[in-house]
Amino acid sequence: MNDERSHRRPDGSGSPPEPAAPDEAPETKGFSRRAFLKGAGVAVSAGVMATEGLLDTATAAADAGPVGPGPVPITLNINGKSHSLEVEPRVTLLDALRDHLDITGAKKVCDRATCGACTVMLDGKAVYSCTVLAVAAQGREITTIEGLAAEGELSPVSQAFVQHDAQQCGFCTPGFVMAVTAYLKQHPDPSYEQVTAGLGGNLCRCGTYMGVREAALDAAKRIRAGRA
Repeated sequence: MNDERSHRRPDGSGSPPEPAAPDEAPETKGFSRRAFLKGAGVAVSAGVMATEGLLDTATAAADAGPVGPGPVPITLNINGKSHSLEVEPRVTLLDALRDHLDITGAKKVCDRATCGACTVMLDGKAVYSCTVLAVAAQGREITTIEGLAAEGELSPVSQAFVQHDAQQCGFCTPGFVMAVTAYLKQHPDPSYEQVTAGLGGNLCRCGTYMGVREAALDAAKRIRAGRA
């Protein structure tokens, strides 16, 4: 236990020294609390200056025009016509067609790229429109079932579907027609087995697969005859 004598001068005079102020007490790491606070102040000042620079950059970017998340203007080329609209960047091509342009041939069923009822063509290739963002479809040639033939007429594929009773309830029919149309562009003379494999991405609750496959083969003949 320490006593006052241990703190007196060698000649025995004087009184014990005053204890150090809390912010001046030496730390075991070799710096004081005051030094730490001074360093923190410098760091904060540097952070403010850096933030001001970032804010200037952000302001400049904002002046360049909005890019979301709110609606942004886009232009879609659908069935040979240009359509201008405003959609949020998260809107799918399917929702843009149905909800913004009233082009409802593509059906919204699973909305999970499983059933194929929403199939359209992008640059001649079949895609699920529920998995394509509308903003990403800009500059592409979009074809829906409404664009396969003139109003009041049927395309060769649609004619074959009617001939072979391949539609039944009709809800999946637009997707199948689009899938068959795109498939025959790449495979103009397929076998029954090839058609079966080629249409594996489309489902039909009515189970009209036999009629769909026969319709695809018949449509292939109609198209080849028309080209002859």
